[in-house]
Amino acid sequence: MDFRIIMALAITLIFWASAFAGIRAGLKGYSPGNLVLLRFLTASIALSVYAVITRMPLPERKDLPAIFLLGFLGITVYHLALTFGELKVTAGSASLLIASGPIFTAILAIFILKEKIKIWGWIGIVISFFGVSLVAIGEGEGVRFEPGAFLILIAAISTSFYFVLQKPYLKKYSPLKFAAYAIWSGTFFQIFFSRGLLQNIKTAPIEATLAIIYMGIFPAALAYITWAYVLSRIPASLAGSYLYLSPVLAILIAWVWLGEIPFFLSLVGGFLALTGVIIVNLWGR
Repeated sequence: MDFRIIMALAITLIFWASAFAGIRAGLKGYSPGNLVLLRFLTASIALSVYAVITRMPLPERKDLPAIFLLGFLGITVYHLALTFGELKVTAGSASLLIASGPIFTAILAIFILKEKIKIWGWIGIVISFFGVSLVAIGEGEGVRFEPGAFLILIAAISTSFYFVLQKPYLKKYSPLKFAAYAIWSGTFFQIFFSRGLLQNIKTAPIEATLAIIYMGIFPAALAYITWAYVLSRIPASLAGSYLYLSPVLAILIAWVWLGEIPFFLSLVGGFLALTGVIIVNLWGR
């Protein structure tokens, strides 16, 4: 594999994995709604600068309703549910739960895109759902379901709809262009959470503000550029398989950045969830 592709993959995975710890750091000074809004205002500005420099064209008017819907699902709902969920769930476990997204994507693809999944695919789905359940049950304080875990599952489901429903539009727009359109439209819906943002900026610890700015520029903007580069050079299915390394990186980053030690049951569940996802992608299609 070309060295530039390897570097782009590494940058993408590290930045996306670090976002889970970044959210935890940002929540020390911001409400979930304000955190998400500031993060994507930063991302939108960064992508707007990139769009101006590269003279990125605007989408066709007829595609705007779908783009706004997908931005709402993949950016607004996903990130709000994830951020609110991280109030109760550790960063590493949040990443493991989000890793169930490909499982939901596979199920939706069967019904919406009429894709076929072999018996090994169904076996992988069952294993992954069992693993995700263990993560949700074992999040730190005994065998009980945590509300935060369910919010993160909602985030995984919403982003799965985003992945499946955007597929027809990726034939018309490049991954980078469509990602930029989605981020801009998703940020529009987040304006409803602007109340108290200026006050938060004034009173929040500088570390929390810097963490959010970091997430806006790098995991939410720059990583989309490097990911688009990867997608333009290798098959999407091959590129997607590397995303399963993200939860492992997230646990390591959360351990180093936040001092969070993952619970054993969450690790077991995460391992099973990732194993199932790998089975679906390698032998299920």
